[in-house]
Amino acid sequence: MTDTWIPVESVPAESAESATVPQERRIVTAVPGPRSQELQARRTAVVSAGVSSVLPVYIERAHGAVLEDVDGNRFLDFGAGIGVTTAGHTPARVVEAAAAQSRDVLHTLFTITPYEEYVHVAELLAAHTPGDFAKKSVLVNSGAEAVENGVKIARKHTGRRAVAVLDHAYHGRTNLTMAMNYKAMPYATGFGPLAGDVYHAPSSYPYRDGLTGEEAAARTIGYLDKVVGASDLACLVVEPIQGEGGFMVYADGYLPSLQGWCTANGVVMIADEIQSGMARTGAYYASEHFGWTPDLVLTAKGIAAGFPLAAVTGRAEIMDASHPGGLGGTFGGNPVACAAAVAVFETIEEEGLLAEARRIEATLTAGLERLRAKYDVIGDIRGRGAMIAIELVEPGTAETTKAPNAGAVSAIVAHAAQQGVLFLSAGTWGNVLRFLPSLRMTDELIEDALGVLDDAFAALD
Repeated sequence: MTDTWIPVESVPAESAESATVPQERRIVTAVPGPRSQELQARRTAVVSAGVSSVLPVYIERAHGAVLEDVDGNRFLDFGAGIGVTTAGHTPARVVEAAAAQSRDVLHTLFTITPYEEYVHVAELLAAHTPGDFAKKSVLVNSGAEAVENGVKIARKHTGRRAVAVLDHAYHGRTNLTMAMNYKAMPYATGFGPLAGDVYHAPSSYPYRDGLTGEEAAARTIGYLDKVVGASDLACLVVEPIQGEGGFMVYADGYLPSLQGWCTANGVVMIADEIQSGMARTGAYYASEHFGWTPDLVLTAKGIAAGFPLAAVTGRAEIMDASHPGGLGGTFGGNPVACAAAVAVFETIEEEGLLAEARRIEATLTAGLERLRAKYDVIGDIRGRGAMIAIELVEPGTAETTKAPNAGAVSAIVAHAAQQGVLFLSAGTWGNVLRFLPSLRMTDELIEDALGVLDDAFAALD
């Protein structure tokens, strides 16, 4: 990098914002460009082939909603590191808070000598997660680690062994979470044996099953009763909006019905809000959209704007079930990551990011509806806030078989990348195009991306 570096604390926030990456799409070389190709050659020699990339362009700078690669190309980022940079790339408050904390304490390990930042994050989580009951938290490093600890805590609290998840779910890449995922490839294939006592229940998929929330819940509960047995079930782990599964939004009433059954049977119901939490959907947590108050909530991704941090938060009596020393880890709740998380909460409040997520939903879904009127491969539009997806089907099947069209998604992602827009695929069949921008994505940038998307659909013919 050749840019002159200036300590962020010496630059007023507004100057730091304006001195970074311009918020516009720009392609000046082939994609990937020559410097990215050089780096790719170096990578191939030393990085495991198991670590793949959607787009092999090497990012040098990022700010707001735009990525700039080493060749000077700028991309509109509709992936946000898979939902991590919800508050934007390099938001000023976060950069400044992390820089200040890094000068004071980098690490002590909270379970040896604690520090205020960890406590402050736990206080903010207690205040912002759903429910008005007493809550406590444990801080860890990643989403998968949060899932593992949520299961541990539920098992300790209930004295039961079994774990239930829903069809089309994704929960991580560790041994337990691989077993909890619906789709084996690429997350679990060849990596077994996997953890046992994990059960996959049918879920609500309104576009494909046509069931009401109550009907879908009855089907799920019937499976849990018959196949698992409530007396052996420690927890039911549910994404309020499914992420890798294709941004599925359950039918109205589905989640509260499951919570009622869980409460009546002593089962801990856990909301995996790793992708959908932290203002992503226009509420702090997506559970709020569905009238659902879970027992435990899992937070990661957007909580610290790129610093590794995750949390399990929930009812105090459940969280206190563990014996002293049973929870923790070397880097969990690192003070710099915690300082960043506090700044993210401040940014959400002071810069009105909940309203920004709702603005993005309105602009994006209106544009996608215009495209659906033109292209019959768009079968469904769904999501909340800045977590929107379209499910693509084979032409002429949207009202009949709804045959998945993964080829169209792959072609659109590739076309858009060449034009400077980064989209991601998703879905059990790979036929979902997801839009997961930061909340800094302006209406003008959305409309620009929709124009590229229109061209990509037209090129399918």
